[in-house]
Amino acid sequence: MAMPVNDRPLKNRRAGQAQLRVGEAKLPSLSSIRAFEAAARLGSFARAAQELDTTAASVSYHVRRLEQQIGIRLFVRQAQSVQLTPPGEMLATESSNAFAALRACFIRAIDADESQLTLTTLPTFGTTWLTPRLGKFRAKHPQITLELDLSEVAHDLTAGRFDAAIRNGHGRWPGLRAIELFPAVFMPLCAPSVRKAIGDIGDPCTALRVPRLGRPDWWLRWYRARGFDDVELADGFGTKLSAEYLDIAAAIAGHGVAIGSPIVFHHEIRSGRLVPAHDFVAGDGRAFWFTYPAAHEHRPKIVRFREWLSGEVADALREARAYVRRAVVVQR
Repeated sequence: MAMPVNDRPLKNRRAGQAQLRVGEAKLPSLSSIRAFEAAARLGSFARAAQELDTTAASVSYHVRRLEQQIGIRLFVRQAQSVQLTPPGEMLATESSNAFAALRACFIRAIDADESQLTLTTLPTFGTTWLTPRLGKFRAKHPQITLELDLSEVAHDLTAGRFDAAIRNGHGRWPGLRAIELFPAVFMPLCAPSVRKAIGDIGDPCTALRVPRLGRPDWWLRWYRARGFDDVELADGFGTKLSAEYLDIAAAIAGHGVAIGSPIVFHHEIRSGRLVPAHDFVAGDGRAFWFTYPAAHEHRPKIVRFREWLSGEVADALREARAYVRRAVVVQR
């Protein structure tokens, strides 16, 4: 008499097949588990579809796929409703706990991220204009820690290293929201002690008794705005420094006349450490902008910093309105 190949009860064989299939598949797809968890928690494929922003047919498909993967029936399907089987109830409890823990982890991660704002900006703007004001932001929002990077490089804000930036340009950066702060204007600035010794700085042909400081192209734009198109300024420059705020520091020390923004350096002008070496103000059509990924428009830390920054800019523009009004713009 031939012996049966396997005389285990059918129920045990099915359990073994289910265990084998789960082992082979490692883990069912997350989309199937998510569809099952939502349907089990809400008691309806239709309500699960609304929560997951999909269709009831899609939820049913993923649940059935899960049942096939693990070899266990999870729902008893009826005409107008579904009911969990005993194995389905056990799996529903565990999966709901797992997703609740996962949601809690995401909430903690979001809360931690909202407590730190990473900002990158130009060295001169960050050193001279922004940093002296940051104490007021910290006092208003003590829950937010600000990390400030000073760099001439326009970092990629979609890479995740920085939340936002303050840039100089025309405000056209794909994928970024750009809020205009104030225009890029410039004029000759010097220490009061050397003002009379400079000579006629408004005429590029006149030899100066003190050196010019700063970028030659800014000086050329300033003279071009005054109507001097063919200007050569090869000579007459002092020490070449790497940043505008260093040129201004040299000018305050009496080492020459710098070209700089009467808005960014308004505090130095108001305190008397700097005076305009000439009343003419020029601009090149660019501006300073607060920028951030468009997808982060409503993030609380972005909103708070944007609102605070807008108030500071409004105050700065009121103080420097006389310079802004008379600026003559020459495109680059």
